[in-house]
Amino acid sequence: MKRTQLRPILPVSLPAALIIIFLLVGCSLPRITVLDDPLTARDHLKLAAAYEKNAEYDLAEREYRKAAREIPEAHLFLANMYFVRKDYGAAEKEYRKAITALPENPQPFNNLAWLYYTLNSNLEEAEELARRAVELAGPEQSGPYRDTLDRIRHARNL
Repeated sequence: MKRTQLRPILPVSLPAALIIIFLLVGCSLPRITVLDDPLTARDHLKLAAAYEKNAEYDLAEREYRKAAREIPEAHLFLANMYFVRKDYGAAEKEYRKAITALPENPQPFNNLAWLYYTLNSNLEEAEELARRAVELAGPEQSGPYRDTLDRIRHARNL
């Protein structure tokens, strides 16, 4: 029986063939490079609200987070979305971020107080948060915040 010697199909060495294959494959793959986000933070905020309205919560969350890089109110809106979805742990974290970012805005104080009231937990802290919201709002706009404070006090039996 006579042995036949196999000859390479390509007249190049194996390393050279691998390099050629790599170059051909590498050149044929599409590449998308995003140099800059074309949307502003306000655009992301509007898009997040639209997604939230359509119950596309994962997309809304992503857009709120992008907006929050420049617009602190986005933490408040994100927290409110979590609250409505009953993800109270995530809501609490975002309300705290909003309080830090917006120390003169009564809403995050009030909303975190309302979260605690809803869960019937941390009512002492809830009262402090609601009291701070009333102070920040001033006499003319304190009505809704005063309502939260009154309900918490009633729940605490004070």
